[in-house]
Amino acid sequence: MPSIVDIAVQNDGFSTLVAAVQAAGLVEVLATGGPFTVFAPNDDAFAKLPPGTVQTLVDNPPQLARILKFHVVSGIWHKDDMAQQATLTSLEGSPIPIRTEPIFEVKNSTVLAADIIASNGIIHVIDNVILMG
Repeated sequence: MPSIVDIAVQNDGFSTLVAAVQAAGLVEVLATGGPFTVFAPNDDAFAKLPPGTVQTLVDNPPQLARILKFHVVSGIWHKDDMAQQATLTSLEGSPIPIRTEPIFEVKNSTVLAADIIASNGIIHVIDNVILMG
């Protein structure tokens, strides 16, 4: 079974996320660590950011790593498991608001695809990059 990183690399819709994970130095952690739940912004989500934002973050790896860690939670959280949770704590340390009904949402983002199983966790594809605060 492929890892979280393998799934992202094999899917054309995650090229920006893959580049960001590489720039932040998080490939090894997300490829071999875990288990993790990853709220993975697709390329369209990154495209919604103001022009130049992605490049600014790539040029600042510590800030980029902090934002990416906000998209990751320890453990495996299926959609049904999150139904009883108002928030989950990210690896970055901040709470992430969760709502599964009537629409599955993570902070200000809608989950487009849930419960994608990887060898070291689970992925939920989201339509916005989520930020702390």
